[in-house]
Amino acid sequence: MSIKTVPVKTSPVKLALSLAIAGISLAASSSVFANDDLSNVCPNPIRMADTGIEGMGPLEDAFGPFAEAFTTTTGLELEMFSLSNRTAAGTALQYDDVDLVFAGPSEFVLFDRESDIEILFAIERPHYGSSFFVPADSDIETLADLEGHRVALKDVGSTSGHIFPSQMLVDAGLDIDRDLEIIMAGDARIAALVNGDVDAMGGGNRDIDEIQAMDPDGEYRVIAKSDVLPGDPVVMRGSLDDACKTALRESLKANADKLWNALVATDRNEDKFLNRDSSLGFERTNADYDVVRRAYEAAGIDL
Repeated sequence: MSIKTVPVKTSPVKLALSLAIAGISLAASSSVFANDDLSNVCPNPIRMADTGIEGMGPLEDAFGPFAEAFTTTTGLELEMFSLSNRTAAGTALQYDDVDLVFAGPSEFVLFDRESDIEILFAIERPHYGSSFFVPADSDIETLADLEGHRVALKDVGSTSGHIFPSQMLVDAGLDIDRDLEIIMAGDARIAALVNGDVDAMGGGNRDIDEIQAMDPDGEYRVIAKSDVLPGDPVVMRGSLDDACKTALRESLKANADKLWNALVATDRNEDKFLNRDSSLGFERTNADYDVVRRAYEAAGIDL
């Protein structure tokens, strides 16, 4: 495994470091199966970006085993880019500077608005959703009771930590600009709740684990919980040849277990995706993310 500098021609991503995994070249076949060589229909190397990890070292730590399994499965060298934000990733897709992007649901609906993209697969997480937490002895029983209170949310634009909690508040009849004080607390949201700086916290369902870890003797209640949200999609630029898109889907789907095990072989991804109940899903469509679009609209938040 080596790391090299890769020039990017047209987008603002002028210099991106790549994670180069040596490709395994196998005989081409008319059908797609394990260890197929897709270089006859796909670009090689194929370029994949992730917007959630800063720097090539952490990117290699997170996706090294997956890159190796991807290469073994498809015969394509996977060249990975660390892009600073979703705007840079969207621009890279728009100008064909990357072929694949590991995105979140919010990023997907933004990319879909600005670029021609398709879903390759999604990380299906049965636990993925939003919840509101309060101390067990709080007199707050419902979201409507949060009127006049201070509430901590996560980062601006976070699907489970901001967008859907905002929609849940609106659906409960609250004006999020007038009826309560929302604190965008980021990683400090757990401490804000535990320390009593806020009366409630909205975030991901799994935030209860962090609350209990920070305050093992404390007791907390969930006062509201969303439906399961659509998973994190890996998107393809729409200008890839249709033969490549079809071959990638078929080859990766046929080897889904192998690729999943490689993806969660690293500490970062195993913790993020919860190996015990998550999986790669190949049935997601654009329409599945309409719920995200509606959440932005209901909460009055611009993409």
